[in-house]
Amino acid sequence: MSSPPPRLTLVLGGARSGKSAYAEALVTACPAPWLYLATAEIWDDEMAERVGQHRARRGEGWITRDAPLALAEAVATAPGPVLVDCLTLWLTNLILAEADIAAAAASLEAACAAAPGPVVLVSNEVGLGIVPDNALARRFRDEAGRLHQRMAALADRVVLTVAGLPLTVKPGAPA
Repeated sequence: MSSPPPRLTLVLGGARSGKSAYAEALVTACPAPWLYLATAEIWDDEMAERVGQHRARRGEGWITRDAPLALAEAVATAPGPVLVDCLTLWLTNLILAEADIAAAAASLEAACAAAPGPVVLVSNEVGLGIVPDNALARRFRDEAGRLHQRMAALADRVVLTVAGLPLTVKPGAPA
């Protein structure tokens, strides 16, 4: 992964599939500094531990900004290569805030299209499992599927990670 990523890459995968590490390697193929836009909100000790592990793995050269809701604005003001981790946590935040998801997704699309440097989006593929047993979980799964379709249509490259292996779903030429 020594060549820089295309303008927009969407990296999908399940839990612990290697998607974040793969996305980080894509971004670090560009000159530093690299912007990491974190969408997670830390609600408990377990989440704090997960965030700490991600930060420790990234190491030097990364600038981290929290963007739990204002993701489009954060992407729009990014000065160079940016990694968004992750869209599904952002979607969760939008649902809990009772935000207009379609409008937020449209704003993110516009910000990604106008970003000056490569943008790598990470998201959890949640549509491969069973149908959830409650309305909120079904809404989340459906909204995630729609968001992924929108971003995949805009993306130059889409990669699905499985067991640490990147599988290119939509190829794209490097920037």
